Amino acid sequence: MKLRPVLLLTGPVGDVPEVLVAYISSIIPDVLLASDIVLRPATAEHACTNLKTTSVVRLHKLATIHARNLVRRLGTLPVDLVSEVDLKLQRLLSL
Repeated sequence: MKLRPVLLLTGPVGDVPEVLVAYISSIIPDVLLASDIVLRPATAEHACTNLKTTSVVRLHKLATIHARNLVRRLGTLPVDLVSEVDLKLQRLLSL
């Protein structure tokens, strides 16, 4: 199984701990959706993500995975992007 980066959206939940994640892909679509956020790790602003290449967080691609499947913490999001994630998820989920 190949390791893939994800954006961790929750801490562990439940007796058999699961976490909610959003997929991160290095394949940038020609047309971005309102739920996409592009991360450019070559910029100082996004360097803290520690991604190897420009990637996109796909907030419409959510999944729950067992917490034990998380291997390591790669990096973090800048504070302004955390706010953008919050706003986009609220809009996407009509919260």
